Amino acid sequence: MSYEKELAAAKKAVSLAARLSQEVQKSLLQSDVRSKSDKSPVTAADYGSQAVISHVLEKELHPEPLYLVAEENAEDLQKNGAEEFLESITKLVNNALASDDSYANSSLSMEDVRKAIDHGRSQGGSNGRHWILDPVDGTRGFVKGEDYAVALALLVEGKVVLGVMACPKLENHKSSSSGCLFFATVGEGAYVQSLEGDSHPPQKVQVSNIENPEEATFVESSHKPIPIHSSIANKLGIKAPPLRIHSQVKYAALARGDAEIYLRFTLKGYRESIWNHAAGAIITTEAGGVVCDADGNPLDFSRGNHLEHKTGIVVSTQKLMPWILKAVRESMEEEMLLSETQLKL
Repeated sequence: MSYEKELAAAKKAVSLAARLSQEVQKSLLQSDVRSKSDKSPVTAADYGSQAVISHVLEKELHPEPLYLVAEENAEDLQKNGAEEFLESITKLVNNALASDDSYANSSLSMEDVRKAIDHGRSQGGSNGRHWILDPVDGTRGFVKGEDYAVALALLVEGKVVLGVMACPKLENHKSSSSGCLFFATVGEGAYVQSLEGDSHPPQKVQVSNIENPEEATFVESSHKPIPIHSSIANKLGIKAPPLRIHSQVKYAALARGDAEIYLRFTLKGYRESIWNHAAGAIITTEAGGVVCDADGNPLDFSRGNHLEHKTGIVVSTQKLMPWILKAVRESMEEEMLLSETQLKL
């Protein structure tokens, strides 16, 4: 099945949202960063990006109903004292939309923007079509002026069939500008183009062809080192220190061959949200990579807002994956033995 219309709408939506986020990042002050109920940071860019993408998808794909599984909701924007913040978000949204000729005459009210944000309350699942959105993936990096992504994917009957991801801070190999737009449709490969929409046509991307795990580069999150990651890297004989990158930009790095291994092992009890992986996963797999859990099973995006997988997510190339899964098994067994020994002491 062709998803040309959906891909065109997704690329337009993500590009406009990236433009909005870039404007916010340029002038962001620490006082502009708010905390959500779960203590994670949120900015006007998170809300504004979600509103832009929701609005553009709804208009471009009309009359098809829009079901959006997204990270943000407008709950905090309805509280006392939030009106000024919502007003600033609305201004950002209208400025971003006005930069596209087809939206130049459409001005949204604060209520329109709030409703657009709240479109993101779909629960996903294995039936029908659901768009999966992380409007600013890697907000912690974003507020420091570092890497982040705007990540959008389409789930059809429980399968991710399309992904578009803007990486505004990632260097573009084909031009002097920074900012890349990655996209992939199931069965059709993965591509990258300049976020600026310059004269360079989209380029097909492929994962690295390195066959020796000792020569591999691995990426992990920028928060703090995870001990099991070091154990796995040591077993593989990897010499180079890890690249620490925020957000799904890690998937982009693998998709175009900048790195070969992405490990994500989290604290016990942490549940992975589907919007943190959907777009990146299809872009990497369409570039020839493999995305799986620690047991080698593909990730299942059909179970609602969260992934239901065994501990750990492993992303690599087909050539290296058997070596990595062996090192993962050994490291997990050693970690289990160590914790059992400590319990006995």
